[in-house]
Amino acid sequence: MSTIAQPVGSIGDPTLTPDENVQESGSKARHSFYYVVLTLLLIVFLGPIVFIVLNSFKQRFSISSDPFALPLGEMWAGLQNYTTGLARTGFFEAILWSFVITVSSVATIVFLTAMTAYFITRVKTWWTSLLYYMFVFSMVIPFQMVMFPTVKIADMLHFNNPAGMVVLYLGFGAGLSVFIFAGFVKSIPLEIEEAAYIDGCGPLQNYFRVVLPILKPTTVTVAILNAMWIWNDYLLPYLVIGLSTRYKTIPVVVQMLVGSNGNRDMGAMMAMLVLAIIPIVIFYLFSQKHIIEGVVAGSVKG
Repeated sequence: MSTIAQPVGSIGDPTLTPDENVQESGSKARHSFYYVVLTLLLIVFLGPIVFIVLNSFKQRFSISSDPFALPLGEMWAGLQNYTTGLARTGFFEAILWSFVITVSSVATIVFLTAMTAYFITRVKTWWTSLLYYMFVFSMVIPFQMVMFPTVKIADMLHFNNPAGMVVLYLGFGAGLSVFIFAGFVKSIPLEIEEAAYIDGCGPLQNYFRVVLPILKPTTVTVAILNAMWIWNDYLLPYLVIGLSTRYKTIPVVVQMLVGSNGNRDMGAMMAMLVLAIIPIVIFYLFSQKHIIEGVVAGSVKG
């Protein structure tokens, strides 16, 4: 039998029908469009980080004159930015207090909001519903509206220390955390808890032995989101802790590189910003799979 050769310049797979060829071409076009969009988003999100890293190796006048140029020929001189920043800010003490405040705040938020969300979800009364909507409402209130009374009350209660910051972060982070936990708890079948009660578990045993292990993906997700927020937060520690105490966090000490007359040592600031983002980037890279697991677990349940 003789075969019919495909004409030169023809488009598509000869084994497919014309409709299938059109669908395949449309699918390839969509994939190309997605790749272009994702590449642009990658540039948008990584661009500022690359900008900071490059300028951390430049001299301060080079940053002002040509901020987007590569630090060619001044890498060794640019390393002084790191030594200058470390000497002027007390960076290592600040990273210790940032770690203490972040870990303590995240642990408190996760522990208390998970129990709160479980209680207001399982106990169906008018006041638990009101409490839930109050948590949700707190999410839409901008910090600027409550900034002044918060600072005044924190000053009256002497909250300019790590313990006080934990209380403040609990107040501001409870809304979103309760909302996420409550949405997941609603998807847990009641039959699982009823079986635990039949086996002799009390309320606390039921929560810690049955419900909490099921909440693990969401717990990790809430912990990661709050950790990244608290670690990078500047405004609340600056307003409450300030520059006069020993409990300064990393974003606060970076601000110390700004002089009283507005003169900035941009090279040292860029260097300290690089050191500040390294721990949270490493933390996120090791934890990103748990974020995906938490989102997927929440989307397939119910």
